[in-house]
Amino acid sequence: MRFVLASASPSRLSVLRSAGIEPLVQVSGVDEDAVAASMTDPAPAELVTALAQAKAEAVAGEFSEPDAVIVGCDSMLLLADGEIVGKPGTPEVAAKRWAQNSGRSAELLTGHAIIRVRDGKITDRTSGHLGTTVRFGTPTEDEINAYIGTGEPLSVAGGFTLEGFGGWFIEGVDGDPSSVLGISLPLTRKLLAQLGLTITDLWTNPTP
Repeated sequence: MRFVLASASPSRLSVLRSAGIEPLVQVSGVDEDAVAASMTDPAPAELVTALAQAKAEAVAGEFSEPDAVIVGCDSMLLLADGEIVGKPGTPEVAAKRWAQNSGRSAELLTGHAIIRVRDGKITDRTSGHLGTTVRFGTPTEDEINAYIGTGEPLSVAGGFTLEGFGGWFIEGVDGDPSSVLGISLPLTRKLLAQLGLTITDLWTNPTP
């Protein structure tokens, strides 16, 4: 059985590899803005879950492996004022995000969707979401400018990373750290179990 990651995220790939999974990476190419625009006033958790589902479905529609699980993921940051944000995209937006979050906490929402393929046909689906509180530090203006200058925060949910340059400015995480990296190992395990699958059976190399 192939474990298919419907994401181009290097962080998600790294998390899975470190946890014993060598996935086949197949990027979905989903227009996230179009998916969000098609929904009527979705709750933040509904939005990230719908985006994850869209990614998994897109890859399933292009997939030729006869036996696989396809995992789609999406992450967004729910700010203290209730605004839900994704990737900043530009230095200006990244600077705004850090100004909003400095010295405060926000909730990183991660949506997961899993599609089971048997004999080349979709036989089952499941999805879920997880929220993890991120406690931001108070970097100086020069530190924020230097961080934005690395380019790292522009293409990650909420404009920060835990495992990269951004980790210097995160005071702590309350909840599942792997979800902040992009893919929650506990949630993925539980969703696979709903499909009758055991994560240990999917480990690529269980022997150290």
